[in-house]
Amino acid sequence: MPIEKKLYSLPRWGIARWLGDAGPGVPDDIRVALIDRLHGSLPVFGAGAINTIAVAAATAIRHPTAPFLAWLVLEVAICLARLVVLLIANSAALAGRRTPTDLHILFAVAWSASVGFGALISLASGDWGVATLASLSSSAMVGGICFRNFCAPRLAGTMILLSLGPIVPGVALAGDPVLYIAYLQVPLYFLAMTAAAFRLNKMLIATMRSDRKNDHLARHDALTGLLNRAGFVDALQAKLPAGGHREKSAALLFLDLDSFKPINDTFGHQVGDRLLKLVAERLSHTLSPTDVIARLGGDEFVVLANDLTPEQALAVGHRIISVVTMSYDLGEGIRTNVGVSVGLAMSPEHGTEAEVLLAVADAALYEAKSSGKSCCRVASAGANLAALRRLQDKSTTKIGTARVA
Repeated sequence: MPIEKKLYSLPRWGIARWLGDAGPGVPDDIRVALIDRLHGSLPVFGAGAINTIAVAAATAIRHPTAPFLAWLVLEVAICLARLVVLLIANSAALAGRRTPTDLHILFAVAWSASVGFGALISLASGDWGVATLASLSSSAMVGGICFRNFCAPRLAGTMILLSLGPIVPGVALAGDPVLYIAYLQVPLYFLAMTAAAFRLNKMLIATMRSDRKNDHLARHDALTGLLNRAGFVDALQAKLPAGGHREKSAALLFLDLDSFKPINDTFGHQVGDRLLKLVAERLSHTLSPTDVIARLGGDEFVVLANDLTPEQALAVGHRIISVVTMSYDLGEGIRTNVGVSVGLAMSPEHGTEAEVLLAVADAALYEAKSSGKSCCRVASAGANLAALRRLQDKSTTKIGTARVA
């Protein structure tokens, strides 16, 4: 079953952008991922909401006065509003629409302020049972605030301050000297948990950067920066037309440099690598930005171009040959020419699976090289059949190996 992917919008309002900021120099894709984490999950939200509403209800029952009744109404209203915004955000994220991230952030701040207000009026009431309950709830929420919102450390710090800060004036209103220790505890707790949020944020971003770097290395060729085979197969499968007849289809061009080995052997691998980089640059500059280019290894390259007729795809192949075969300045006084042969397969005509199309284009490339090199050949019926037979042989070999094992 495919995993539903959610995409939450970055905040747009000034105060929400500041509160939700992940820090300087963070790439946009990581910022979006952090906003996703900021929304958390419904069970986590529900646990916090149930706790604060229950505490507000208990204090209102014990003291049915205006301040405590107002706190209960405020808690219920804010929690309901946060629930509605969270449900709308989840639905919009799944549908690819803009999400109300600004409201999500601002209601989170309002909720923490409500928690702090409850602690303040409870301490001021002189009822130590109510004061203990509200202050304990306020302090307990701080841990959840930190570990749920550290992806936006400014937001976490603001919420912690609003939850804990009112305890300080509440202690002053209570007038009991034994509570003055809170003047030391609250600032220390605020600083410690806010610092923890910033440290956790920094560690998370470093981990996400490392994951993205590793993913990039796993999918890209280290020499040219183009996609490697694994990355190209993923891109190819994602872009292939979904069957059925279409006026235009996807074209897969399999490229192999002619006479590259003598150049590599004569001038050395460094010069050969330089030539491969220049070929990759020419392909990138020549082809459309929507085309997918990859180096499969050695001197083999592949190109995927969408929405082309067979005639247009053949013209692309000839343009590649024209550009790639131009003279190269490889430095150190070395100038050389290299040819390129191109095999062309079309989808869905020659297949709709990545490995099948690669095999068919490879077979067409063999025909191009057999025709005298530096030419482009569309896959013939014979090439198609030969490619399918090779794939079948590979599959049979794998099954036989597995049985022996």
